[in-house]
Amino acid sequence: MKIIIGLGNIGSEYVGTRHNFGFFAVEHLANRFDAAWKNKSKFHAEIAEINIDGEKVLFVKPTTFYNLSGTTVRAICDFFNASNDDVLVIHDDMALPTGTLRSRIDGSDAGNNGIKNIIENIGEHFARLRIGSGREQDTNGNTLPDSDHRDFVLSKPTKTELEKIQSILPYIEQTTGDFIAGNFAITSKNI
Repeated sequence: MKIIIGLGNIGSEYVGTRHNFGFFAVEHLANRFDAAWKNKSKFHAEIAEINIDGEKVLFVKPTTFYNLSGTTVRAICDFFNASNDDVLVIHDDMALPTGTLRSRIDGSDAGNNGIKNIIENIGEHFARLRIGSGREQDTNGNTLPDSDHRDFVLSKPTKTELEKIQSILPYIEQTTGDFIAGNFAITSKNI
């Protein structure tokens, strides 16, 4: 079994925001396989299930808020007796420029409260796919965001930023496919 969790916030006011890049990714992946989403309240999540070469794969969108995603991860891992090696978390990362994709295993939360909560629930050892959502430079060379990080991650990307996110979808598919096949590697891709 493989569990692919996209981080985001539920509610129409959060649709299309930078903090929902994880939701966007797992929705795209589920759509590629024509998988239907079902609300699973016992997991505090919406889940789309597929089977690839005999391997059960769950695409997951927690229905908790972003910063409490660990509740969902813990509930699913416990129910399916899944190990951390079976978990891939896809999330936004404002420390990376938009259009950057990085994968890794283990590590700290790097200031991401959703990842922090997952670590509190299952430990540091799990795969991560980080989607750059910020840290662009303005015309004066200042790195953005420079003030309220909450407002930034809950804002919607520009048309150019959305195009960059669209352009990395094939790499998200490839990295996720590698994870499912047991070939997950630490990578970095910039668009």
